[in-house]
Amino acid sequence: MNKINTPPYSTFPTVSNEKILLRQIQNSDINDLIEISYYDAIQATTLEQAIEMNSKINADYDKGDSIHWGIIDNQSNKIVGTCGFYRGFNKDEGELGCVLLPQYRGQGFMTSAMLLAIDFGLNDIGLKRIMAITSQQNQKAIRLLERVGFIQIKFLTDNDNDIEFELPSKTKQ
Repeated sequence: MNKINTPPYSTFPTVSNEKILLRQIQNSDINDLIEISYYDAIQATTLEQAIEMNSKINADYDKGDSIHWGIIDNQSNKIVGTCGFYRGFNKDEGELGCVLLPQYRGQGFMTSAMLLAIDFGLNDIGLKRIMAITSQQNQKAIRLLERVGFIQIKFLTDNDNDIEFELPSKTKQ
């Protein structure tokens, strides 16, 4: 059985398509991300909290537990959101998550980011399973997950509000 290729890498990976670039978040990005900065489901309310959260996210990457990209609009070169694998790579799987700044929603940024992240997770990391969790009320996230190929697999028992999705594996029997 092949071992998956987990972070950290010799160079932080960047991936792109014609619409966006996924790259490491820089300190200069953080002020634009305060309103969508989260760590352990806690939202930052100050620049200092957002910087601290980004440091924790970078430490998780350095430990090989996650990879977190900033989503850059190629046209404006502005950061529009974040996405990545946040829950570690136990059992050759990863949980994909994403957050987009409100003013950029509905413009295809997150669909592009999720497809790039999925491709990286499958082909570069070698994940055997990719999952995502969202609340039943987050219809936009549910539609996004379905649009990029995820299927709903279960309601989570520890939180009746959350739904787990997974990307069907091409290799499963």
